[in-house]
Amino acid sequence: MLQWIAGNLWTIIICAVLIGIVAAVIISMVKKKKKGKSVVCSCGNCQGCAMHGSCHKQ
Repeated sequence: MLQWIAGNLWTIIICAVLIGIVAAVIISMVKKKKKGKSVVCSCGNCQGCAMHGSCHKQ
């Protein structure tokens, strides 16, 4: 078992980093949603955007 871990150490490290990045993005999206901000739109001025009606509460 230890030999397998030693042989795949870099793969395990890279996967752990990627999982951490994905978790950080998801947590950020959840926090934005709880604050009432749009997860889709971050520009602040989207009158010409096709998603304007669905990402902003009226």
